[in-house]
Amino acid sequence: MAGVHNAGMQFRRILLLLGAIAMGAPALPASNASTKSSDGRNYMWVDKDGQRHYGDAVPPEFSQGESRVLNNQGVELQRENARRNAQQLEEDKRRQQDQQQRQQHDRFLLTTYTSIRDIERLRDERLDQIDGQIKAAALYIESLNTRLAAMQVRAQQFKPYNTSVKARRMPDDLAEDLVRASSEVRAQHKAADRRRQELLNTRAQFDVDIARYRELTSRSATNP
Repeated sequence: MAGVHNAGMQFRRILLLLGAIAMGAPALPASNASTKSSDGRNYMWVDKDGQRHYGDAVPPEFSQGESRVLNNQGVELQRENARRNAQQLEEDKRRQQDQQQRQQHDRFLLTTYTSIRDIERLRDERLDQIDGQIKAAALYIESLNTRLAAMQVRAQQFKPYNTSVKARRMPDDLAEDLVRASSEVRAQHKAADRRRQELLNTRAQFDVDIARYRELTSRSATNP
């Protein structure tokens, strides 16, 4: 019986070796050929040097890479990449895109400006332009408020603001003007808020560009 058992084990080992050769992989090492997981599967994985390894489990340090699942005859059943799910792949893609954008922006900085003073000059022009828009919006809002206040005074003569029994119904054109003026004041306040936020964002972006330009140029100077 022992001889039959040993012959069976040797036959399965031969099948395993033949299966590995058929899939273009090197034969399983003798030390790994006899180690199988509880479900009869073996795994093949590749290390950082491109060397293939076989065993009944993929070591944790190689779990991020691709591995192949083999049956006990060495035939490939499936390929696994358990830790590389769709979300991680998307994150990798986003990181690559971010890196490309940073590289493009670095090239833009180096090819557009000859000194930090150039960046500061453009920054001041942009900030002055936005600040001028904010001041113009403030003047327009002030004029709208003046006009709205005059209409509100006039509206006091009519219902529902005037509770006198002799008060007339507010004319339609006055009611429409009040609604339009109030809506315009709110819209202009929101637009002015956006301009003020744009001013802050623009200043912050130029600060980042100046710091990055300084880093890039200092690096070029130390590594000609």
